[in-house]
Amino acid sequence: MTTDAPAAVVPVSPDSRDSRDATALPAPGARRLPPWAIGVLGGVVIVALWWLLALWAAAIPTPVEVVAELGDAGWAYFWRNFSVTLAGAGTGYLWGNGLALVLSGLVIVVPRLEGLITQLAIITYCIPIVAVGILAVVLIQPPAAGQPSGTAVLLASLSVFFTTVVATLLGLKSADASALDVVAVFGGSRFTQLVKVRLVAALPAILNGLQIAVPAAFLGAVLGEFFGKIEAGVGLAMTLAMQNSDAPRVWALALASGVVALAGFALVGLVARLVAPWSKGAAS
Repeated sequence: MTTDAPAAVVPVSPDSRDSRDATALPAPGARRLPPWAIGVLGGVVIVALWWLLALWAAAIPTPVEVVAELGDAGWAYFWRNFSVTLAGAGTGYLWGNGLALVLSGLVIVVPRLEGLITQLAIITYCIPIVAVGILAVVLIQPPAAGQPSGTAVLLASLSVFFTTVVATLLGLKSADASALDVVAVFGGSRFTQLVKVRLVAALPAILNGLQIAVPAAFLGAVLGEFFGKIEAGVGLAMTLAMQNSDAPRVWALALASGVVALAGFALVGLVARLVAPWSKGAAS
């Protein structure tokens, strides 16, 4: 009868353990780049790649040509078009997000409606937005001069509805169960729980959803303007520039659109940081 020899145990010295842990941690003198520096570095890389592509493909204008086109077009040109598009995007943003918040709160008060409202949100997300735009152009009357397109407002609303519903429901359902029990013990209804507990718990998630909805609403409004029946707007300006084969003008409009969408995203993010500082780890 043979017995297995016990496995040899290799002792680990404290020095080797400390050295192994030290390799997993950053060096004491190492400094991470601040977020703004990372953003600037990323912008420089994008511009450099853009320039290389412009040198390789003649159809792509260089950054200098696009910046020059921004100056040649003038402030009046961009204001005339962007003011209409921003009005449509803002109107759709308010309608889409307002309806999403109301329906999400209704799910908490009447839980049986959750399946119906969730399916509605999924349908609005899955239906091709281009098909909706084609139908909207036929059904919605053309706007007055200088007014936003109804199609743009509708597509902007659809673009933000799903994300806001999902973010709001996740936030409302993340409320502390003990706090909900306290409200219920004192005779509070589901609506009281919603107002007293769930809305406060869901505030960071709701604000994140509203922040994501800003560029989505602007994109939806621009797409709605591509279908025509308007006299001004970013979508119409891009269409005319493409028909004239004016590549620098198209890129200038696209660049300005990105700046506007990013500015709106940052503005809502700043509001979220001020309203709910705990969601970003800041001291309240």
